[in-house]
Amino acid sequence: MPTDLDLAGEFDWEPAFHDCDPMGVVWHGHYFKYLEHARCALLRRFDYDYPQMQASGWLWPVVDARIKYVRPLRYAQPLKIRAEIVEWENRLRLNYRIHDAQSGEKLTSAFTIQVAVHPVSGQMQYVCPAVLWQKLGVLPA
Repeated sequence: MPTDLDLAGEFDWEPAFHDCDPMGVVWHGHYFKYLEHARCALLRRFDYDYPQMQASGWLWPVVDARIKYVRPLRYAQPLKIRAEIVEWENRLRLNYRIHDAQSGEKLTSAFTIQVAVHPVSGQMQYVCPAVLWQKLGVLPA
């Protein structure tokens, strides 16, 4: 889906002490929390974060998530988390990259996939609702 639209954002983050093990390394499960913060911040730019998703009549559960741990994240390490919307026609896919804010070294790469689900019937939609395209400023193919 080539586009000239800016569907990405980069966000600052520093791991908290309570997210780390005794060696000062972030526990692997907390990475998903960091991705969630980046995803919500990006979706807020388009006025389509979770409250707006629900108000538009759709639920958007994460149905797939993958992560590649390249280097450990450490307590209070200044990070940049890049989130980018790369698919929006049949599902909402975001790619992520966590890198060291000072050196730029890649520390983690990941993606999440969400699908639109009707809140009453529980039926998954095989084409994303038009409200997503409207919010992102894209036209269906």
